[in-house]
Amino acid sequence: MTVYGVGLGPGEADLVTVRGKRALETADVVYSPGRLSRSVATEHVPESRIGDLDFPMTRDPEELRDAWRDAAAEVAPRARGGDVAFATLGDPNVYSTFGHLRRTLDAFHPEVDVEVVPGVSAVTAFATALGVEVDAGAGLALREAARGKSPTGPDRMVLFKVTDAPATHEGLADAGYDVTYGRRLFMQQGDTRVTSDPEEIADRDYYTLAYAEREDLQKDRPTAFEDARDSDGTSGVVGGD
Repeated sequence: MTVYGVGLGPGEADLVTVRGKRALETADVVYSPGRLSRSVATEHVPESRIGDLDFPMTRDPEELRDAWRDAAAEVAPRARGGDVAFATLGDPNVYSTFGHLRRTLDAFHPEVDVEVVPGVSAVTAFATALGVEVDAGAGLALREAARGKSPTGPDRMVLFKVTDAPATHEGLADAGYDVTYGRRLFMQQGDTRVTSDPEEIADRDYYTLAYAEREDLQKDRPTAFEDARDSDGTSGVVGGD
């Protein structure tokens, strides 16, 4: 049968896609990598169908590989006799733990079928919450900013894991970026915040993102009508009598 990697979206239960909800409801067992994803999953399936996997809080590669081998060894036998879901916040292919499980299954249990059910990623949820419009043809880079990192270069960036906002902000401001922060956006757990002041979110929170855009970035928008008006208030757009 099949292991479904199900994207739950940013954290509100009603942002799970119709296909994702169907995969959760029909799976024999649903696993999740953490408390937040578990709390969303239990909005759609009973607690009795939630499986437990042990994921150690470590950066040691050997420990992580051992943990994922153990996880795959738990999931694979269940998938041989039925359908299994692995539910993760956001999208399974964007900054997600699901990739570890998929690769481990491919390596040690290649007979198990794996299917990905996309979810609303933190990137698009973040842009919506902040009212950020990424224009057609514009570039947008994804970067990680854990532990105070300040990646620079692209005109527009969405930064994940902003765990030291003041330190990250200092580097970005020095490089000429305007920055807006969002914490726990579209999440039913915790305090949602949107701010341009890094001191307001100085406390560490893994679910903090930032949108950084160069201060001097020029935007060519033919439908920016407010920019096309003459000084007398009439429209400068050609058309009509």
